[in-house]
Amino acid sequence: MKQTNTVQKVVVSGVFIALATVLSLVVIFKLPYGGSITLLSMLPVMILGYMYGIKWGILCGLVYGIVQAMLGATMSSAFAGLTGFNVVLMAILDYLVAFAVLGTAGMFKGKIKNDTLAFSLGAVVAGLLRMLTHFTSGFILWGSYAEWFFGTENMNNEFGNYILSNFSGTSLAMMYSIIYNCSYMIPEIITTVIGIVAIMNVKPLRKGIAGK
Repeated sequence: MKQTNTVQKVVVSGVFIALATVLSLVVIFKLPYGGSITLLSMLPVMILGYMYGIKWGILCGLVYGIVQAMLGATMSSAFAGLTGFNVVLMAILDYLVAFAVLGTAGMFKGKIKNDTLAFSLGAVVAGLLRMLTHFTSGFILWGSYAEWFFGTENMNNEFGNYILSNFSGTSLAMMYSIIYNCSYMIPEIITTVIGIVAIMNVKPLRKGIAGK
């Protein structure tokens, strides 16, 4: 019986990771300088974390991160412009860690009686952890693009000039990474929570996810 449950868990996880990969390719909005808002691509891994626990969710997130890294390398030249250790650092931060933390969305399961609320709060924290990871990567690896980013013609000139006039060096790189990553991660988190509320209000789906 235990072996059957394990096989079922692996199969379900494989299907959900594949679903997350497909959804990551469905772009609702693409920002001019990178980053995109997808169709609930974080949700399948978060569901696995809520259904099967944080450890299993993190493992599934790691697998999903590896898939995303391969897609990034082959389809979008995500590693272009980086060499040596920086490639490894980006792979670790922007893919392995960033997607592994999505599996922590079940952190409030059993601690908050309302499963919809527990899952939603867990998703917000997991999404913010992913954003923090991308922020760290952006600050370390891409901070040198800050002056160009805020000085570009497509940036609101008044805002860009204000940033360039008041920030420099490390603080400018941090501002760049914060603004860049918030621009797509905040909408991703919001749409994910909306998706969670929607599916958790369908009794059969809620029962399958929460186990009750």
